[in-house]
Parts: sequence; structure tokens; C-alpha cells
Amino acid sequence: QVQLVESGGGLVQAGGSLRLSCAASGLTFSNYAMGWFRQAPGKEREFVAAIRRFGSIRYADSVKGRFTISRDNAKNTVYLQMNSLKPEETAVYYCAADNAGSSWSVSAMDYWGKGTLVSVSS
Repeated sequence: QVQLVESGGGLVQAGGSLRLSCAASGLTFSNYAMGWFRQAPGKEREFVAAIRRFGSIRYADSVKGRFTISRDNAKNTVYLQMNSLKPEETAVYYCAADNAGSSWSVSAMDYWGKGTLVSVSS
């Protein structure tokens, strides 16, 4: 059984930072591209960042320069360091895994975590 468990969400003031973690189990972690998505109330889930098997990284334009994705294959964990957070980035942040690694769309992801809430106050 594949499980992705996010942690690190919480309350933060605008301009603050958080680091999210996603611990994976039940899969060969190093064979999967890993991504972060977020979904604000009333909005569609959107791509935030992804890292492929061998380290190739892609970010949404809105987070470039502020967010950093990384992975530790020995720990089966992917991270998202979020700096200079904005109130409009309040959302549930989801970890996802993709074996194919050819698309960053929501529909292309094979597995999802349950999400962790990030609330950014102004």
C-alpha cells in the first residue's frame, strides 16, 4: 500500500517561511518523480514544484525564487522550503508521486497524500 504523508503545515505570517515534508512508503521512492500541488478554497488544484528521479526540477512561475524543492532518497522524503509566503498562498498543500515523470498535471500523478494546511496571515 502506497502512502504519502505530508507534514510541516501550519500558521505563518506573511513574509514568513515553512518547510513541508512528505514521507513516502510502499513504493520504490527513487523511481518516482515527486511533486507538490496546492488547492485554495474554491479553486482548482495547481502545480507548485516537482523534482524528477535524477534531480531535474521545475517550479510554477509564481513561486520561483521563493520556494525550493528537494528530495532525500535515503529517507524516502521530499521537501518544500517555502519562503516569503503570501496570504494568497493559503491552501492545502499536497504531495504527489508520478512513475512516468513526463507531465506535472494533476491527472498524471499516480499517488497523492492527504494534504497539509498552510495558512498565511496578512
